[in-house]
This record gives sequence, C-alpha cells and structure tokens, in this order.
Amino acid sequence: MSYRDPLLEIDAGELTIRRYYGVGSRRIPLDTIREAVERPLSFRFGSWRIWGSGDFRHWWNLDPSRPSKPERFELVTGRWVIPTVTPDDPAAFADALRAAGVAVRSA
Repeated sequence: MSYRDPLLEIDAGELTIRRYYGVGSRRIPLDTIREAVERPLSFRFGSWRIWGSGDFRHWWNLDPSRPSKPERFELVTGRWVIPTVTPDDPAAFADALRAAGVAVRSA
C-alpha cells in the first residue's frame, strides 16, 4: 500500500517528506521508523507551526495549509529530532504506514 499527497509520499520502502528543509526533501527508510504517534493538532501543539521547530525537538516541514488540518504524526526514529508531519488524509497515511510494518499509535 502506498500514500501520496503534495508533501508526503510512502512508496518503495521509504517516506519522502517534501519541503522538509524549506525547499528540499527528506527521505526516511520505513524500517528506521520505530513508531508513528498520531496526535491531535491544536493551537498549542503545532497548528500554527508552518515550518521549523519551536522546541528544538520536533521538526515540521513547510506546510502552509497546516492550520486547517486535524492530526499530526510524530515519527520516532531514535534520533533527537522528531520529524512531525500533517498528512492531507491521516487515516490513509496511518494505513500505509501500518501496511509497511510501522507501528502507529494514537496518543
């Protein structure tokens, strides 16, 4: 199973996060993601974080439509910085991660 929206793609054993560095993409092999934690997006927790980091721990790719999205996914890889993304279709994104063998939990 694969997933694709304008900023995220799951295919061929990796997750591509577009605009991760503002203009560049980051590719993360799916077998390096320990788990994906699905959390609600709120004013206090990321809905107005368009790009970058507010706590030096979570890194958000450039997504101008983030304020209108309901969910975020924290991708736990064991490194200090936690890539945090907001897919257009959270359910389909979670299903594609699960199909690739990544544990997904809601918090």
